[in-house]
Amino acid sequence: MTVYGFHASHEQVPPGDLLAAVVRAEQAGFGAAMCSDHFSPWSERQGESGFAWAWLGAALQATGLTFGVVNAPGQRYHPAIIAQAISTLASMYPGRFWAALGSGEASNEHITGQLWPRKELRNQRLRESAEVIRDLLNGAEVSRDGLVTVDRARLWTRPEQRPDLLAAAVSPETAQWCADWADGLITVAAPIERLREVIAAYRDAGGTGQACLQVHLSYHQDEDEALRIAHEQWRTNVFAPPLCWDVDSVAVFDQAAEHVQPEAMRDAVRVSSDPGRHVDWLAEYAELGFDAIYLHHVGTDQSDFIDVFGDRVLPRLEVTAS
Repeated sequence: MTVYGFHASHEQVPPGDLLAAVVRAEQAGFGAAMCSDHFSPWSERQGESGFAWAWLGAALQATGLTFGVVNAPGQRYHPAIIAQAISTLASMYPGRFWAALGSGEASNEHITGQLWPRKELRNQRLRESAEVIRDLLNGAEVSRDGLVTVDRARLWTRPEQRPDLLAAAVSPETAQWCADWADGLITVAAPIERLREVIAAYRDAGGTGQACLQVHLSYHQDEDEALRIAHEQWRTNVFAPPLCWDVDSVAVFDQAAEHVQPEAMRDAVRVSSDPGRHVDWLAEYAELGFDAIYLHHVGTDQSDFIDVFGDRVLPRLEVTAS
């Protein structure tokens, strides 16, 4: 049965409020959680950017949920440091933590002052980083001289069971490419046929483990307000790669989104005041074979979304699945 989780957006909600929201989500019936890991929001209007790794320790302690995070090792983070962070959380909360690894976006990574590499080099750096993280979690002493440099690193605190390292992929090509090194896959909502292609590319290339989906949605009891929220908060997130990978500042994202019309949001965000419509959308995603679906309400106020979905969406999805 598909697990429905809560996505915690550090770009939009202060960390203390986000912690209260994930506690509320567990009480409402959400079965898991995940969060973003950004240095910068996507827009001045979002206006937040808490440190995911500090927050995750508090969230794991405050709830009994499993948690995941999407991380980009190799530039802003040295992979040995990420391995240490993963190892510590997995040691403290056995069986409740996973990390997904991706190639990142310039908006977060440019802060180091290093050159933002071409996509093929970012993928190569990601693969090297994933190998470093996996080897360290398996107990090896690691040295590397490549796109990532490591000198005799060793983790002294390790969990009894290595947590899963998923790959973040939005295209069939990337899903196929990561199948031989990832323990699972996470992608973001797209047209149904596109998602089917992504899953098939991963599985056909030998990819194993769970397949996860992040869904951006906007719920409000008033349809116009649901659309307004999506447009106000998420219109800088409608751009396809490579633009979304390569823009390196909030100011440029906001400028690029000046002419995005409210109705255009419906292509990137599931917008509806009808809980039943959200049930239908989510059930359609589940039928594709996703093991976990993480719901991201793109508004800054999470309370009504959590309560309504806990009362009127999640129970109906359970009935649909059975």
